[in-house]
Amino acid sequence: MAGKKTARKTAATRRDDPGAALREHVLELLTGGHAHATFDKAVAGLPAELRNRAPKGLPHTPWRLLEHLRLAQWDILQFSVDPTHVSPSWPDGYWPTQDATEASWRKSVRQFKEDLEAMKALVANPDADLFARIPWGNGQTLLREALLAADHNAYHVGELVVVRRLLGAWKS
Repeated sequence: MAGKKTARKTAATRRDDPGAALREHVLELLTGGHAHATFDKAVAGLPAELRNRAPKGLPHTPWRLLEHLRLAQWDILQFSVDPTHVSPSWPDGYWPTQDATEASWRKSVRQFKEDLEAMKALVANPDADLFARIPWGNGQTLLREALLAADHNAYHVGELVVVRRLLGAWKS
């Protein structure tokens, strides 16, 4: 029965918002899990002693990837909503300078999830024009920024899975 209610709600939403189908697809991309691991699965259960360890031959630790994901997504979100936002300097401003602690790991995971929910809320808002240029940008749109976040997240979540595999900390 719940599926029928959801389907009716979706159909009603589509009548009210011609962009609803596109919004749904972008929300699925942001959530992940269709063609790749989700963020939640990629960070779940990683032993603390491996968070600052890079596999042989690779430059990144799980912590560096997590914090890079958080920082980049935060920057994309802030650019999308705040005309006074100043992006960090590239590349140093997008990578952590210190090793993870238990507290910094938990905080980064929490902030990533909060910012992802905020980006999803922007996309889900039927009053938000996905195609309108962001006035303070250089041609960017909310759609472009949401797709950028989804693409960037999928890429680095995939890297995190590979790093975990190489560290022996991934169960398929």
